[in-house]
Amino acid sequence: MNGRRPRILFSSPVLGHPSKGGPELRIENSIKALASISELYLYARISPAAVGGDRAIAFYRTIVADMFFAPSFYKRNLLRRIVRSSINRLSRIFIRRSLLPGSSEHESDYQDLVTRATELGADIIWLGYGNISYPLMKYIKMRSTIPVVLDTDSVWSRYVLRGLPFASNETTRKQIETEGRLKQAEERWGTQLADVTTGVSEVDVQYYRKLTDRPASVCLFSNVIDLDSYSQVSPPAGFKKPCMYLAGSFWPGSPMEDAARWMLDHVLPLLKRALPDIHFYIVGRGSVKVLSDIHDDSVTIAGEVSSVLPYLTNASVAVVPLRFESGTRFKILEAGACGVPVVSTTLGAEGIPVVNGKDILIADSPEDFARSVISVIRDRQHAVYLGQRLRELVASRFSIKALAREGEDILEYLRAQKVSVRTIDR
Repeated sequence: MNGRRPRILFSSPVLGHPSKGGPELRIENSIKALASISELYLYARISPAAVGGDRAIAFYRTIVADMFFAPSFYKRNLLRRIVRSSINRLSRIFIRRSLLPGSSEHESDYQDLVTRATELGADIIWLGYGNISYPLMKYIKMRSTIPVVLDTDSVWSRYVLRGLPFASNETTRKQIETEGRLKQAEERWGTQLADVTTGVSEVDVQYYRKLTDRPASVCLFSNVIDLDSYSQVSPPAGFKKPCMYLAGSFWPGSPMEDAARWMLDHVLPLLKRALPDIHFYIVGRGSVKVLSDIHDDSVTIAGEVSSVLPYLTNASVAVVPLRFESGTRFKILEAGACGVPVVSTTLGAEGIPVVNGKDILIADSPEDFARSVISVIRDRQHAVYLGQRLRELVASRFSIKALAREGEDILEYLRAQKVSVRTIDR
């Protein structure tokens, strides 16, 4: 009390610096935003090495009041493997029952988190990457009266079920259906149980609000980026233009594999007819292994890189050809931060308030997608316009400051419910 800022214990099973993908970007930028409006403590549910070692820990300690690690990670590396699997094989790990409360593997860590929050006098426990934190939330609610914010990064049941049209066989189809329905059930009881559930866009917010008799408890907490982290850098050696840039995390059957192969099989051949010298750069974790069968001089599969900026800031156009996914795409936000024009499918741009032809180009058929890419490459004046418009949108709606304002709205909601949230110093 006494006029101090609310004290938040932020816990996440995904954490890493420098960030190498969307999940880590979301967590890092959430931490930056919340630290600006609260007294923030960080509880990592992975090992110090997995976070990035001493340099990463030193970075986070410059932002938060203090940082803790779940005790089991000084003894074993099991959850690190589980979390890595959850990122690389989302459609399978979401429903693993080994994460349920009562498992001796993790109950000691769960109890340590509750004890730490109690000792700190935390006003809120904020579960980052909440889609795989439902069991932890249940554990907390059974043993504590501290309000819990379950911070989702997408609607993961949609993520799973949207893969149905692309299932390669009946066995896979049945697995997707089973896991998707189980995830829907978890989302239903989880949204009812949480004091606040967040969605990254109004699309996701509306989904979660239909699952609870307290629709006001579902709040917007967007994916954002830190614009100060993006600047023009020199391209890699031998960089070729004109070029397309595609980035993401790849694993067999993933949305990114489907997107890349759709481009390679259906869009790139059309582009080569009009632009024989076009080059296609594919960047991201797992891309080299998943696309190991691709042998094309017009395609460079760069794999996981320490920074995407040498590729992104020098690209002629960033492409987001996703056909199944959920949440909002950092690919579009990062391109906007760099002023790079984007061509996306409708689903790829879901949840981001872009206007086709003004902020971005949207196309869903191979022919339309190819025409859009060609138009951006040939009409550089329009390309610059699109990049500038998208950057303006990102700066106004998807910055750290914008996320901090959404965080304040969540704190205001909790205060109105008369839960133990202290007054923020204005």
